[in-house]
Order: sequence, then C-alpha cells, then structure tokens
Amino acid sequence: MSNDFNSNSRSGYRAKRKKTNIVLNSLIVIVLLLIIFVAYNIFASGSDDKAAPKKQEPKTEQKETTQKETATKEKKAKVDKKVDKDDRSTDNAKEDDQESEEASTPEKADESQAVVSDGGSSSNVLKTIQNPSWKPVGTTQSGEHTPTYSGVDWDEMLNAISYATGLDQSNMKVYWLGSDKSTSNASTGTVYSNDKQQKYRVFIKWVDGEGWIPTKVEELAELEK
Repeated sequence: MSNDFNSNSRSGYRAKRKKTNIVLNSLIVIVLLLIIFVAYNIFASGSDDKAAPKKQEPKTEQKETTQKETATKEKKAKVDKKVDKDDRSTDNAKEDDQESEEASTPEKADESQAVVSDGGSSSNVLKTIQNPSWKPVGTTQSGEHTPTYSGVDWDEMLNAISYATGLDQSNMKVYWLGSDKSTSNASTGTVYSNDKQQKYRVFIKWVDGEGWIPTKVEELAELEK
C-alpha cells in the first residue's frame, strides 16, 4: 500500500513539474518574441531616420539647377560682351578704311586751271600738263620719309598718278616707277591704259604729313621711262 502511494506521489510530482516547464517555456518564448518585436521597431525607426535625408534631394537638385542657370547666364554674358567687342572692332576698322579712302582720294582737280603746252622734255612728249589745283593725295605714313617702291608708299604713289592722269587704277598699268634724280623726295612714273591708247609720264613729289602730289604730267607718243 505504501509503495502504491509513493508511486502516485512521484507521478503527480512529475506531471506538475512538466506543466511548470511548459509554462516557463511559453513565457520564455513570449519574452523572446517581445524582445524581437521591440528590436525590430527600434531598427525600423533607425532606418527611417537614416533615410530621412533623401527628402533633401529636391533642394539639392534645385541648387544644382540654379548653379547651371547662373553658369549659363554668365557664359551668355561673356559671349554677348565678345560680340559687342567684335562689333566695335569692325566699326573701328570700317572707320579707319573710310578715313584711309578719303585720305587717298582728294577732290578732283579743277581742270580749268590746267596749263597745257605742246611738246615737252623730248620729242616723244606730245604735250605737257601742269595744274596748280593739284593737291597731295594723303598718307597713312608718318615720320621722316624716304621713297620706298613697295608696300604703302608704292600704293600711295599710284594714287597720285591715277589722280593726275584721270586713269582709274583698274585701267592703269605701270611701265616704270622710280626715283626722280633731279630733286629730293620725288619720283617719276610711266603708265598706260589697258588698251595702250593713253600713255603718260607723271612727276610726283612728297609733302610731309600730306603725301604725294603731282607736279607735272607728260602725254607720250611711245612708252619710255
């Protein structure tokens, strides 16, 4: 009888202990679940905080757009300034060309003042023409002058010869152009028209600051120096 009682007591104790273990295990599981839940919420909240700066992107994009617009405006301003400078340079160049053209194209001489005489310095001269209304043709040169038969000086000599003879330079060919040894700072040129119907020997002299001035024109029968 005593043995049966002890056996029942042990069985009851084991059953009670088993129930207690089940309750404890359940509580442990619940606690673990709570810990996991809390940890997840904390982690999720931290992720949201880190992700928050992404909302700043529109401001960054707006700033970049503003910087691009500013750079574009500055670039356009530089281009406009360069174009304006080029325009001013072009205008100045046109003014210089106009002044040069005016300087090399004096008013037409008064033909009524021309003194024309038959013959001249040789038998090849048909007639000699001198006109007190002739003026210097202008010059772009400055300083002490020495005749140079090239470049600007050459062009200005041709201007004076064209002015004295009335031959347009497009209808004028140079047979000879060189120094007039009879006087200082003077030259002599022989020219003719494209059809060779007009042939002239022209004497020109340099005037400081004013350019070449014709002094005498001889109409020739044949081309010669």
